[in-house]
Amino acid sequence: MPSSIISVKNLCKQVSDATGTLTILHDIGFELAPRESVAIVGASGSGKSTLLSILAGLDVPSAGSIVVAGVDLFALDEDARAALRAQQMGFVFQSFQLLSHLTALENVMLPLELMGRADARAAATEMLQRVGLAERLGHYPRVLSGGEQQRVALARAFVVRPALLLADEPTGSLDFATGEKVMELMFALNREVGTTLVLVTHDAAIATRCDRQLRIEAGRLVADDQVATSAGSA
Repeated sequence: MPSSIISVKNLCKQVSDATGTLTILHDIGFELAPRESVAIVGASGSGKSTLLSILAGLDVPSAGSIVVAGVDLFALDEDARAALRAQQMGFVFQSFQLLSHLTALENVMLPLELMGRADARAAATEMLQRVGLAERLGHYPRVLSGGEQQRVALARAFVVRPALLLADEPTGSLDFATGEKVMELMFALNREVGTTLVLVTHDAAIATRCDRQLRIEAGRLVADDQVATSAGSA
């Protein structure tokens, strides 16, 4: 097993407009080990979501490098980065990002079908059963509650058994009790699958459940704190 699943070095992101150049991320660097969980924390506008987007290869840095599972992410063209995401990454978003014209089962089957998996239906069914939605396989997102939609999103993310899971405020649109249940499920699935978890959150209670916390302030990494005892990885 490699010593790191992600290696970030000297990462910078700048954007320019009529007023000049704005630096969103300044010289960010860190490494994450396989199966590690890390929370990226900081105030709104600090650069957390931009960093997550660059880790996914959805945005391009102005300088620096990211190596994911031994592959230099930005040495690849856009198509190759998309292929790497399909093979190595799972995503969970605040807004769920389910396809409205597909049922819960079809949403979870989709990444498996894109990989050419012959067992897509069976694997998706099993994962939806694991997240407590065995009775909702044929339901469309519009008739599912927010918590149910996020559980479908978790099933879709974990069904491919990704090396890396990127989650952006996954409980941000849920009430407290539902959010708690979703996070319990996320950490449980993360342990079972053995994924490295990168989680952007404003919630200090969620952040403390991760193995590490990376604190971003005004685009700079100002703290990299190891949590001695993590409820999320216990």
